[in-house]
Amino acid sequence: FTASMLEPYCDGHGHPTDNSGISFVPPELLNQAAPLLDELGFQLHFHAIGDRAVRECLDAVEHAIARNGRNDHRHHIAHLQVVHPDDVPRFRELGVAANMQSLWAALEPQMVELTLPFLGSPRDAWQYPFGDLLRSGAVLAAGSDWSVSTPNPLAAIHVAVNRVSAPGEKEGEYPPFLPEQAIDLATSLTAYTAGSAYVNHLDETGTIAVGKLADFALLDRDPFAGPAEEIGATRVLQTFVEGERVHAAGDA
Repeated sequence: FTASMLEPYCDGHGHPTDNSGISFVPPELLNQAAPLLDELGFQLHFHAIGDRAVRECLDAVEHAIARNGRNDHRHHIAHLQVVHPDDVPRFRELGVAANMQSLWAALEPQMVELTLPFLGSPRDAWQYPFGDLLRSGAVLAAGSDWSVSTPNPLAAIHVAVNRVSAPGEKEGEYPPFLPEQAIDLATSLTAYTAGSAYVNHLDETGTIAVGKLADFALLDRDPFAGPAEEIGATRVLQTFVEGERVHAAGDA
């Protein structure tokens, strides 16, 4: 019950409580700090869980733009669990990248028992709206949030496409979670490669092209060739950084 919500949590039986979570950084301070940091050349990386948290971060960027104008700092908001529909188009409008941790966008015991009953409708359907963000034109980036979740991007990509947990990642069998928010494989792979390179200002990598760094991974299969339900079974055989092999399956 710490995620920052616009409206109070439910008590698990559909009744409102007096708890709306915590703004770890008070919005009045955030609105002062963001323009100053932006003016000094800092890129703002927000962690936002809850619709009020997301809105306060977007508001802070809006304050920065009003004061300093637009620039190429590539501010981004991570996690994105519960985004009010009114705020989805603001990502593109403000040039804020949506930094996804896709692994969490699935039904599993924590979601079913500890989240859905206390959000209630319609907020339970506002979680991880990757599809809506894509359709709105937002830039999508993606990361793992390791070490509190797996560092394996292929497991997270599986969830982004299927909205169910990858095989072996979660206990229990559940139907797809908000399948209308699924994104296609190419979009998810792009978020985990070019999108992440973009928000880190690593323009010399993220895609394979002449003149760019030879950063790439060799997989054990073409994930586009098989069924989407098998994406999570894909394994990395080799990894190269700037043309040098830094990992091979079976290495000690």
